[in-house]
Amino acid sequence: MTRQTRIGKTDLVVNPIGLGASTVGGHNIFPHVNEEEGKDLVRAAISHGANFFDTAYFYGLGRSEELIGEVIKEAGKRQNLILATKGGLTLAGNDIAMDNSPAYLKQSVEDSLKRLQTDYIDLFYIHVPDQNTPKDEAVGVLKQLKDEGKIRAIGVSNFSLSQLKEANKDGYVDVIQGNYSLLQREAEQELFPYAAENNISFIPYFPLASGLLAGKYNKDTTFNDLRKDMPHFQGDNYIKNLEKVEQLRQMANEKKAEVAHVVLAWYLTHDLIDAVIPGAKSAEQLMDNLKTLDVRLTEEEINEIDRIFK
Repeated sequence: MTRQTRIGKTDLVVNPIGLGASTVGGHNIFPHVNEEEGKDLVRAAISHGANFFDTAYFYGLGRSEELIGEVIKEAGKRQNLILATKGGLTLAGNDIAMDNSPAYLKQSVEDSLKRLQTDYIDLFYIHVPDQNTPKDEAVGVLKQLKDEGKIRAIGVSNFSLSQLKEANKDGYVDVIQGNYSLLQREAEQELFPYAAENNISFIPYFPLASGLLAGKYNKDTTFNDLRKDMPHFQGDNYIKNLEKVEQLRQMANEKKAEVAHVVLAWYLTHDLIDAVIPGAKSAEQLMDNLKTLDVRLTEEEINEIDRIFK
């Protein structure tokens, strides 16, 4: 099933269930990435109407963009797709450093255009703020690139409220991407009011809280990756979170849906959230995420989910 929605004040029209593409070529994030499987995932997304791809230079240090670019070129459907990528990170030796200087952001956009084999990027984000660049200057250079037709919309990611205000001094920010899920709701207090007031769309990353909100884990599941250090996977906290997920499972069962579908559908009932970008490792997972569009939540259910995870 496909549905179309516009992202905030931009003219980008997307299927609200996008694809977070860190598993496509993200060798530095996932140790056993298979590039052919990554390309098949992008092909499956295109053929099933998921037209919104979220990638970044950081995913495989450009490799994710290259693989997505190859598939899109081969599919010949660039004009039907909405490509979001993120830049402003650089390699300093073996370490990643932030560089939001106007000159470097310009270079980042040019490099991403080459890797994606396209002459415009639909949504370009500053991936992480640096310490030195005034945020309105960083966004100012993206506005120039927008005026030149190289990007269509301007995003910032991982910005605090004060950084977002500085970045949006001239009203140029279209989208903010941040960490937000039913288990991590700080953005509701910190960023949502300002974003709503300034017509900035919010796109959550980690919407399924690294899989915890997908309902696939139990108290005996063990983790040996990044998750083992995350607070919501620790001790009592983890057990309490599993109990909350079980309450959602009841609702999901009544709808003949999965827990993940109910969670993603809940985000899309929020005025500020026009799209979500869950990751997927396979075409099956991607197609499963798309089933979210079949889920309809009543006002009562929306409030009940809110209450469970307050």
